[in-house]
Amino acid sequence: MGLSRRHRASVALTLNALALIFSITAFSSSYWCQGTRKVPKPFCTSASKAKEREAYCIRFNSSDANDSSVVQYTWEAGDDKFIQRHFHAGIWYSCEESFADGGEKCRSFITLTPLEDRGVLWLSIVAELLYITLLLTGVSLMSTEVFHYTTLIDGLKLNAFAAIVTVLSGLFGMVAHMMYTTVFQMTVNLGPEDWKPQSWDYGWSYCLAWGSFTCCMAASVTTINRYTKTILEFKHKRKNLERSLKNKPKVPACAAEQPVWDMYIGSVPNTTDVDLPSNGQSTTSADVSRVTKTQTEEYC
Repeated sequence: MGLSRRHRASVALTLNALALIFSITAFSSSYWCQGTRKVPKPFCTSASKAKEREAYCIRFNSSDANDSSVVQYTWEAGDDKFIQRHFHAGIWYSCEESFADGGEKCRSFITLTPLEDRGVLWLSIVAELLYITLLLTGVSLMSTEVFHYTTLIDGLKLNAFAAIVTVLSGLFGMVAHMMYTTVFQMTVNLGPEDWKPQSWDYGWSYCLAWGSFTCCMAASVTTINRYTKTILEFKHKRKNLERSLKNKPKVPACAAEQPVWDMYIGSVPNTTDVDLPSNGQSTTSADVSRVTKTQTEEYC
């Protein structure tokens, strides 16, 4: 039973550690959601690079390239006047690829969120931090139970605390993920025009966050199952012990001691440890009866 219990403890610790690693990685990344934006091609600024970057910019030879009518025509022209820019967003940042320098241009996602939804976003961040903190606490408790050889009672106490902490962390994680999803959808609908995506989907960080929640719930179920199974094993053994004691035949004390008593009586005349009267008086049967009665009481 000890090996099986320790094996289950190791499984719960591994699942909780994976949940902690996944949650920290997802929380610090900016790939919760990703998609594309349809934007007009910018004007080519360098004639030497216009040919090699003509797929990403518009070249004009006229002197009125910056005229407002030309710009309006660019917005209303065909598909060859537009490009698709990929973007990805997380809890902290939203980054969009930039064709000017070949890198990315990042902005704070908090500033992109509508004012009426920023409170929900901050609640999501606080819930994520609580989720990570409780996961770290659960990992510490489970590590103490697995690697520090304590008594069985101390192990059960640590197991109970770890189960409660892991369940609470899972609840905070689920609430945090759902709140961020709601905030992102509201930002897509009500956010700034220069950020609104044409199409988007969930990224690998979002999947990693829910994978962390899954591992956390699996660890909590394993921990609670291990605690419950240990308690049930104790109760089962206790009932078996009480049943065995109840079914044990009860023999009267005098009947149980009768064979020994018969042997003891037969050896009384040959015993030299009996304190018989030493004043020269004759030993009577009353004295023998008194001595044997005393020894009988001491034997019982």
